[in-house]
Amino acid sequence: RWQKIFMIPLWSKMAVFWNKMFLTIIVLLIVLFLDAVREVRKYSSVHVNEKAANVNSSAFDHIQMKLFRSQRNLYLSGFSLFLWLVLRRTVTLLTQLAKEMASHAALETQVNDATEAAKKYMAENEKLQEALSGQGSGKKKELMEETQQKLKEEIEHLKAELQKTSTAFHKAKNEVAAVKKQSDGVRREYDHLMKEYERLQQDLNKAEDKKDL
Repeated sequence: RWQKIFMIPLWSKMAVFWNKMFLTIIVLLIVLFLDAVREVRKYSSVHVNEKAANVNSSAFDHIQMKLFRSQRNLYLSGFSLFLWLVLRRTVTLLTQLAKEMASHAALETQVNDATEAAKKYMAENEKLQEALSGQGSGKKKELMEETQQKLKEEIEHLKAELQKTSTAFHKAKNEVAAVKKQSDGVRREYDHLMKEYERLQQDLNKAEDKKDL
């Protein structure tokens, strides 16, 4: 399914600019994250100083509001930055998985073709042996031996090709399994982060509601 999605012409055109877009958004999120860190440090120090100086409640509430907004921006920009990296990694793994599955299907077809060809040559060899059985002339024996030798060589060649293709098939199968396992790990990590993000968002909403009250 993902392979079909990635083969859409619109996606192919967007893929040319994907790296530039990714780097641009990463730089933007890093700038927002660093700005949020600076704001949190700034208003945290001001919050402590104002609280120690016992200023009027309106100024203290204003500083507290600024601190809350800066902390909210810090959480949002930090999680957005991390989730954007997770998204990039997920897309990369899905692309690799689609390629490995296509290679897996091609190797499986080659294995089936080689097996069918080997069966065909073995059947022809058996038919030839049955047709030449009981005939003892020297020329026919030599012809039969030559034909059998050629068939044996062809069968050995096909067996070697079958072994090579089978090895490549198993290797591709193992690679597909490894990519699937890695993709599942990334998906579980992403789900965990989304739950953590929702929990923090609920905490922020509760704090904002308390602030409004």
